[in-house]
Amino acid sequence: MGKTDSLAGHLRARARWRLDRVQRADDGWNARCALALLDAASYVHDLPEDDPLIVALEQAGCFGPYGVGDFQPGEAVAKLIDFWHSGEPWELLTAIPPVARGEAVPTRR
Repeated sequence: MGKTDSLAGHLRARARWRLDRVQRADDGWNARCALALLDAASYVHDLPEDDPLIVALEQAGCFGPYGVGDFQPGEAVAKLIDFWHSGEPWELLTAIPPVARGEAVPTRR
């Protein structure tokens, strides 16, 4: 499985998880998160393996220690993904590497 397939699959799985959540009075929060993640998964699926966004994820260690495994988000990256609810897909992909390296979680203006 390629990097883009692995990442897109992870994003789709997290979107399904969001859709399956039942929370009282979430005001559509889970649906917004799921839609944003599905949008990101579709975007990722169409990227080439050597796209700079994918290379940055690889360099940040998101595909295993040598960049040869499936997408493996650490705890902080998993949290970022699980709570992603708006923005362009490339913004999510750009936010992941600093979080994976343990840097501050980027804030949106």
